[in-house]
Amino acid sequence: MPENTPTRALRLGVAGPVGTGKSSLIATVCRSLADELRLGVITNDIYTDEDARFLRSAGVLEPERIRAVETGACPHTAIRDDITTNLLAAEDLERDFAPLDVVLIESGGDNLTATFSPALVDAQIFVLDVAGGGDVARKGGPGIGRADLLVVNKTDLAPYVGVDVPQMVADASVARQGRAVLALSRSDAASVAELRAWVLSVLESHRRGTHVPQDPGPMAPHFHADEEQPEGGFVHTHDEKIGDEHHASAPHHVHSHSDSRK
Repeated sequence: MPENTPTRALRLGVAGPVGTGKSSLIATVCRSLADELRLGVITNDIYTDEDARFLRSAGVLEPERIRAVETGACPHTAIRDDITTNLLAAEDLERDFAPLDVVLIESGGDNLTATFSPALVDAQIFVLDVAGGGDVARKGGPGIGRADLLVVNKTDLAPYVGVDVPQMVADASVARQGRAVLALSRSDAASVAELRAWVLSVLESHRRGTHVPQDPGPMAPHFHADEEQPEGGFVHTHDEKIGDEHHASAPHHVHSHSDSRK
């Protein structure tokens, strides 16, 4: 066995915009694998534990194996800039239920640039859904382009929203330069089986010590509304350059404010 074979669980990140079905995807993974793997889940929300409560009420795992992190800030901050809270949550979960095979970490809903730090997760899934529009997949960005797996979710809704799923998958494949794309519906057994097989494959590589976590790249500048100044807001840039005087997990932000009233 290779010397670098890990002894801890595979940590699998799940990111994507609000409403694409990240929690549903995690529930699907748990239902399909809970009988053969020891699983744990960590959810991220800004001010609530709603996603954790959804998963607990769905009965996909014992409630104690589903933990919530309240980020109190931009969702990507806790999965990319300062991962301390999530890292501690993962370590606590693994210690309390040792040994675990997989810990799934769900990002709070974010935009197309959201990515996990490779210091937090070993592999990451980026989730889109057909209700968001068939053109989203070809818009690119680090999550769409370079996550380990892109999921086009809720394909059963395609006839109701006028989306051509094969075309959306084809566009995604081009944007990802051939990296894995999965069209998924939780009601379609064949696609659920593909998702299950993908997770097992990554887990096997992780156990062999041959899986190398990939960094999808830094987040792009993006706009946040300012609740105190609804007409304005600010552009938020995540600066990946950290000097020797800063700890690697410390938050590092550059904000340039723009006020539309000027």
